[in-house]
Amino acid sequence: MRAAASTPGAAALARRPHVCFLAPSTWPVLSGDRSIRVVGGAEVQQSLLATSLAKRGYRVSMICLDYGQREGAEVGGVTVYRMHRPHEGIPVLRFLHPRLTSLWNALKRVDAEIYYQRTSAPLTGFLAAFCAMHGKRSIYAGAADLDFLPGREQIRYARDRLIFQYGLRNVDRIIVQNPVQRDRVLANYRRDAALIPNCYTPPPGARADRAGCVLWAGALRPHKRPEVFLELARRLPQHRFVMIGGGDPDRAGEAYTQAIRSAAAALPNVRSLGFLPFAEADRRFDGARLLVSTSLHEGFPNTFLQAWARGVPSVGFVDPGARRHGRPVNHVVADFGQASAQVERLMTDDLAWREASQRALAHFREQHAVEAVIGAYEREIDRLVRR
Repeated sequence: MRAAASTPGAAALARRPHVCFLAPSTWPVLSGDRSIRVVGGAEVQQSLLATSLAKRGYRVSMICLDYGQREGAEVGGVTVYRMHRPHEGIPVLRFLHPRLTSLWNALKRVDAEIYYQRTSAPLTGFLAAFCAMHGKRSIYAGAADLDFLPGREQIRYARDRLIFQYGLRNVDRIIVQNPVQRDRVLANYRRDAALIPNCYTPPPGARADRAGCVLWAGALRPHKRPEVFLELARRLPQHRFVMIGGGDPDRAGEAYTQAIRSAAAALPNVRSLGFLPFAEADRRFDGARLLVSTSLHEGFPNTFLQAWARGVPSVGFVDPGARRHGRPVNHVVADFGQASAQVERLMTDDLAWREASQRALAHFREQHAVEAVIGAYEREIDRLVRR
């Protein structure tokens, strides 16, 4: 039955709508361009979803920043349209031109039926307004738990937060990653949201290494708290720790990144690999026995899926809501002491590690495989088209 559903007839394909992903920074991940130092969970998810819908017979477009790619470039069945260059324009004035003008022009050129946008930004409000004016449908997909707490979004300017909140109130559909986000949408925006898990496709042969390291992967930013990971390494010198991630290119980001790298270099049991393109960073999970996430707020980290797909257990300070037979898949800790104890246990107790590994792998296969997740998206798209 599943094979038949994935290969619809010509009549069904002809009725499938044109879906456009408004994903400004996703070109480096979608194209696999190793020279552009941009990678993130939202970019990975949008690349997977866009190419998967294209494989299902949808016409799929994506609007990205101008990284030098040609207009109309096609990758994995996805046609890519350009906005402005990443840092183009005069500060303050560039909010309107070229940012808003190039966005609006790209939305019109694409002329899709459904537009999808992910992560909190004023783009959400602009997209909702465009779709309302032109008879299109819009989807906003949350990327972090703070997206749905008015005033606490990870958006710098109050003006941009207000535009984003307007978007949440006016998009046609909101999609969330976990039960916490769904509850916050209802409490703060009086709207129902569809809960659709993140997805991931591991490369062939991907698997955990029982003799492997403790891995940390993410952007070197204060809210990710990489210094906590380094403190774990300092307290547990008998284990190998590997850190993957680059920082923000601005002055404050460079200073923070350098401080973290200097601290890592001072620890003999830590190897800091810096920024790696997604495919290369992904392969590093094969050398891990355990993943540690030190953020205090997340949505649903893609690193969890990269780990679980290989049978690598995870320890984190956030609960992404993943459950198997009523038990959390992620080992949730409340403080540094608990984190240190869990890391030591899973690095030394093979029976505990094996049970956690099997639970993580089984949960991933049942809940986060692309085939299961893309079906949920197809149902949401179908509902929007019928509306």
